[in-house]
Amino acid sequence: MIATYLRIALRNLLKKKGHTFLNLTGLVIGMTCCLLIFHYVSYEKSYDTFHKNADDIVRLHIEKYQQGDLQWKSATVFPAIAPTMKKDFPEVADFCRLMDANALITNESNRQKFNETKGYFADASVLRLFNIPLTQGNAATALTGPDKLVVSQTMANKYFGTTDALGKTLTVKYNGLSLPYEITGVFKDYPANSHLDIKYIAPYDALKKIILTTWGDSSNPLENAWGWYDFYAYVQLKPGTDREKLAAKLPAFADKYMNSSEYAKKNNQKTILGMMPLKNVHLYSQLNQEAEVNGNGQAVGFLFLVAIFIIGIAWINYINLATARSVERAKEVGVRKVLGALRTDLIRQFLMESLLLNLAALILSLGLFFLLIHPFGRFTGQPDNDLTLSPHYWQLFLLVFVTGTFLSGLYPAFVLSGFQPIKVLKGVFRNSTSGVLLRKGLIVVQFATSVVLIAGTIIVYQQVSYMRNQQLGANIDQTLVVEGAMAQTDSVYRNAFQPFKTAVLQQTGVKQLANSSNVMGQEIYWTNSHKQVSKEGQAANTLYNLGVDADFVPMFGMKIIAGRNFSPTYGTENRNVLLNEKAVTTLGFPNAAAALGQRINSGRDTNTVVGVLANYHHQGLQKAIEPMLVRYMPDIRSYYSIKINTGNVQATVAAIQQEWNRYFPGDPFNYTFLDETFGAQYKADILFGKVFGIFAFLAILIACFGLLGLSAYNVIQRTKEIGIRKVLGASAQSILVLLSKDFMKLILVSLLVAIPVGWYIMHQWLQDFAYRIGIAWWVFVVAGILALFIALTTIILQAAKAVITSPVKSLRSE
Repeated sequence: MIATYLRIALRNLLKKKGHTFLNLTGLVIGMTCCLLIFHYVSYEKSYDTFHKNADDIVRLHIEKYQQGDLQWKSATVFPAIAPTMKKDFPEVADFCRLMDANALITNESNRQKFNETKGYFADASVLRLFNIPLTQGNAATALTGPDKLVVSQTMANKYFGTTDALGKTLTVKYNGLSLPYEITGVFKDYPANSHLDIKYIAPYDALKKIILTTWGDSSNPLENAWGWYDFYAYVQLKPGTDREKLAAKLPAFADKYMNSSEYAKKNNQKTILGMMPLKNVHLYSQLNQEAEVNGNGQAVGFLFLVAIFIIGIAWINYINLATARSVERAKEVGVRKVLGALRTDLIRQFLMESLLLNLAALILSLGLFFLLIHPFGRFTGQPDNDLTLSPHYWQLFLLVFVTGTFLSGLYPAFVLSGFQPIKVLKGVFRNSTSGVLLRKGLIVVQFATSVVLIAGTIIVYQQVSYMRNQQLGANIDQTLVVEGAMAQTDSVYRNAFQPFKTAVLQQTGVKQLANSSNVMGQEIYWTNSHKQVSKEGQAANTLYNLGVDADFVPMFGMKIIAGRNFSPTYGTENRNVLLNEKAVTTLGFPNAAAALGQRINSGRDTNTVVGVLANYHHQGLQKAIEPMLVRYMPDIRSYYSIKINTGNVQATVAAIQQEWNRYFPGDPFNYTFLDETFGAQYKADILFGKVFGIFAFLAILIACFGLLGLSAYNVIQRTKEIGIRKVLGASAQSILVLLSKDFMKLILVSLLVAIPVGWYIMHQWLQDFAYRIGIAWWVFVVAGILALFIALTTIILQAAKAVITSPVKSLRSE
């Protein structure tokens, strides 16, 4: 019986090649798009799932409120929190803390040196908590005690030319110290699908030694500090822990250890402690001081829905085309029933056709998927070695496929098998009203989805363009940024920097040079709570600190709206500061002029305001402008910003490098161009726009396949009517209007449906941006006109055939 169903299904599909081609093409495109998007979503959702105890690990974070207003949310916390939680809460099984260990690392034997930024000081528990197996070394002792280093295989190979690095030594220059560290462990490269990028790990005890050496602080702040929030803290909970109950205990914990101090009460400060599951960090955490740039869970979820919509549009095409052919297949059903076929037999037959067509589409789409997966992975920035679809998403796709195939075949099967043979064979059969309404409703759904996708593409493009073209308040063009010289001691550096600066400024292609603690596009981690000295009872507010020399402000063309810039001629300039407009407001000054000459302090650090800067965007427009305090620090050496001419960039860079090697031979020459690094902040949004636009186009294309098929059947069914109208003198234009007006009405209805839905979805997406566009009404008009144009073109291509056909041919059978 199955063989019979299969043979008949094949015959019917091959009989109507055009109908089969449209359905098959739409389904192949829909399934391929669905697989590619599932692959992207699968990778984004796979972050940190490789950990053995991933389900039990949470990352801690804090929120700081002052006078009831949120000041910041930070992914880093105080170092005392995690061990205290281990002591106070029986639910906590283990913990580890990590702190950035950015340093200049050198192999003294071959003079290989690099500024490394992907390493951490960490508790010894990090190896077991994050399941980092060592290929060399003893995990039990590798991170116990100072002067040790555990490195990845790639890092070992970079410095030694081999992964066999156990027992070898690297010199780590950190915080003014030059320390020899023995390599006590080597691990396989840390997986790319993690919110942490770990190239090396130094023991937490090494950081304690550095603090004791440089600060002379024996109070053990790395264990006892409740105000220094530069530490990522992870807690492993015991299996079966009720996280909601544990989270309910955290407010009392925060009040006991963080909100009960006199300082917190005096300044009306409140710290809130929170937990986030490890597997959620990459997609759902957008806090200050994130270890890496995280993904966007909302965008990933939206693309997942797009995948479902695209394949759904393809199945809607199948339903519409199958039911549109009901008149054509009615006689076949009538004859079969007269010959004794049961309705269940006919349902199985039509379901077999659906299954056969969908299986063919599945086979072709799988081939396309494996052909496109590598180019698509590179396009979306996913590593080549991670271009797989997880078993969970294969199962999900299989579920979608089976469900869609069954449902899309079931309705036509019931409709077609339900025809009454007497009416059919007498020729009095017509399409049912309910069937026509369903087809119309499905067309509305298809094109409403298409209009939403078109409008969404336009809005994404507008938002990205707005961010990239908005005035920043600082001129970052033609700026070369060189990473700071860290190898020399402070005294040696002071004697070398000014001659280096003079030599660089003498180069033909160089216009200006300034040094600073951060450059535009970087998040500032250095914060303090400040208040006016003259207002005794005023609560302190958080300001973000930027250290610069006297050339920084004029070089970037920043506007001083009150007061003056720094000047080296002032002997006490290091006690003077600049504020931005946001800081003026935050500190309670009525205006910029009122802040001039006023003293502000943070603990024992008291400074005088000598100037006010106009607000400028230190980071991308996704983030709000923060209250900033700019300090005069002429010896700061984190970054050197150099304005250059665009005439011969390569020669200019080579000349700067020559001077660099002359004055700072112990430091690598690492440089970037500021406009490129600043623009990189929008990389994820640009990528989302491109991916969104591609799949929006394909969704519209699939919808047009369906419209093409429906309009073709509409023309066939009305062939005689068109012939009669032409004989009676109807014009070609009137016939085109006749054939297209019903479809155009449906497209207009779809536009009315799409406007509120599209506006809501894109309004929610825009909330992630501190500075964003408004959604203009004309966006949906353009989207609607574009959808109408595409639909009308598709319909006219079919209607034109009927218009140019001779009425003699149409009426010959009459």
